[in-house]
Amino acid sequence: MRAALLVGIFLLELALLAAAGLWGCTLDAGWPVRLLAGLSAPLILALVWGLFCSPRATVPLPAAAKLGAQATCFLAGGTLLALTGHPVAGAALVLFWSLTKTLLTRAGTPI
Repeated sequence: MRAALLVGIFLLELALLAAAGLWGCTLDAGWPVRLLAGLSAPLILALVWGLFCSPRATVPLPAAAKLGAQATCFLAGGTLLALTGHPVAGAALVLFWSLTKTLLTRAGTPI
């Protein structure tokens, strides 16, 4: 069960990056702006995740602050999906992350 939850949380993190890229590529702007936003938005989220949210984060945070940073990243991803015209997918991303995070924490595997 634990391994499946860890795989699930990893896939949700990839979906978070994909949501940011999709948002950038669907902006109502010229193709250079869409390309720049489509590449930079996931890179910024990946940078924030690597610095503060990952299990091997560069900047160690207390558990509550780390959870807050993770929640902020996923809320941003859900919002970006909603802005692309997929509000149900955005809500599902946040809901599945919170459910998986809760199950992992209850299983004694906080990340």
